[in-house]
Amino acid sequence: MNTKKVAIIGAGLSGLTTAFYLKKAGIPFTIFEKSNSIGGVMQTKNDGSFLYETGPNSGVMSHAEMADLFSDLKGKCEIELADDASANRLIWKDGNWHALPSGLWTAITTPLFRMRDKIRVLGEPFRKKGDNPNEDLASFVKRRLGKSFLDYAIDPFILGIYAGDPAYIVPKYALPKLYNLEQNYGSFIGGSIKKSRIPKTEDDKKASRKVFSVKGGLSKLVTALVDEIGQENIRLETEVNVIDNKFTLLIEGVEQSFTEVVFTGVASQLSTLMPFLDKDLLQPIEVLKYAKVVEASIGFHKWEGRKLDAFGGLVPFKEDKNILGVLFMSTLFKNRAPKGGAIFTVFSGGMRKAHLAELGEAELKTVIANDFKEMMGLKTFNPDLFELHYYKQAIAQYGSDSEARLNNIAKLEKDFPGLYLAGSMRDGVGIADRVKQGKYLAKLIATKEA
Repeated sequence: MNTKKVAIIGAGLSGLTTAFYLKKAGIPFTIFEKSNSIGGVMQTKNDGSFLYETGPNSGVMSHAEMADLFSDLKGKCEIELADDASANRLIWKDGNWHALPSGLWTAITTPLFRMRDKIRVLGEPFRKKGDNPNEDLASFVKRRLGKSFLDYAIDPFILGIYAGDPAYIVPKYALPKLYNLEQNYGSFIGGSIKKSRIPKTEDDKKASRKVFSVKGGLSKLVTALVDEIGQENIRLETEVNVIDNKFTLLIEGVEQSFTEVVFTGVASQLSTLMPFLDKDLLQPIEVLKYAKVVEASIGFHKWEGRKLDAFGGLVPFKEDKNILGVLFMSTLFKNRAPKGGAIFTVFSGGMRKAHLAELGEAELKTVIANDFKEMMGLKTFNPDLFELHYYKQAIAQYGSDSEARLNNIAKLEKDFPGLYLAGSMRDGVGIADRVKQGKYLAKLIATKEA
């Protein structure tokens, strides 16, 4: 007889995926969510003209577990792959958009990189691999590729994923595949070529790296998970505290015992929610930094700007603009805007321009509008939708302090069997990362001896 009883703190994608696979394994659980909504920041809005996200806008099929989840949901929500235009990525430089190179000729002819770096990159396969596991990304890229590659390829890439600073981000933790190319093969270029020759497993084929959403918006994925989990197993607007190491939860003044606790929230909440945990061990976990980000949804019933033939554009920090990037959402996915119209997602703030995320709505709208008008080729700026969403703890930042954080998480989980510290404090920040983590946790709990 199964004697396990799991408390999941947080109804974001990590918590929902964990619950989904626990239910498939026949293990009882309850999700506790302090807000009044399910899905965390993953929310979709539809105003009758525009369908848009107010959190993550798309995912990347980076793990087989993401494909498996859609399959396991058995048609309850339908994956939507991005239009072929998503292969085109734009970078802003000197007042114009330039395509990120996708081949040898475009890499040679692009104005994004200095000629000496274009020549220097030919020697990348022959450079000595690094020996500092905590080397920051900026140093890592300059060492192997050159400064212009950092400024106009890697920097905007990191802004797009982490809204972060390459001088803080550490590849070993934030970009492990890139880090391992150098460590395992000695080179980005040589490693990529060698890896491409290795026969792909079925899981490799599922992890296609394609950009995806869900027909009707990402909230449809949340709805499908809730339908399978059962609304009765989710308690909203419920504050909980784990009051002892036996996993007794204080829930609105009532004590209830569990055999396992899965925490998927923000790292800084841990000492408050679990006061029995050692404060010295928690300190490196709770100091995890998060980028402040403002997300703007901008829609036009009739689009009269530049041609929208790309995934969108990213803005290097060196260009000193007030937006991090623009996603062309109605190009990527169908039925997001009226015919002849367009909808965009624009991001502002980030680790190096956090002050922008502190501006009031009217002031920030003016700031965003000025950049958007210039970059998108508009004579006037009169959108039919202009909505801001502020996130003070949007994206976890994986710096050199990650080693201490991960070591202490492992120690706490060892000291308190049945405790699982999850969410974006570890294992990546993307949609597919959360799904992979949730499925792994459910399997770990299901196979653990009672």
